[in-house]
Amino acid sequence: MQLEVHGHQIEVTPALRDYVDSKMQRIDRHLDQPFQVRVQLGLDKPNHKAEATVTLAGKTVHADATAVDMYAAIDLLADKVDRLLMKHRKKQVDHHRGENPVRDGSFG
Repeated sequence: MQLEVHGHQIEVTPALRDYVDSKMQRIDRHLDQPFQVRVQLGLDKPNHKAEATVTLAGKTVHADATAVDMYAAIDLLADKVDRLLMKHRKKQVDHHRGENPVRDGSFG
């Protein structure tokens, strides 16, 4: 996983960068192939905003979250990206190769 953290009119401190890195590590378990994550942190008054763009082979997944403070926004963002990647991975499974009543003769 290649992670980029950028700030939009906000200074990205090492503490914020480490927090984003620790939260985004859990999405690494969903995908086998290398992928890129670009996180942008910003201030959307009065809330804080976190956006992530995950670039996969042939697909781009985008999520954003707003909250009262930046750490809460990063938590919400990590949850959203986690859900989106689980949904993407579920779509990748070939359902035609599993058990099928028509193929095994029990249909009818």
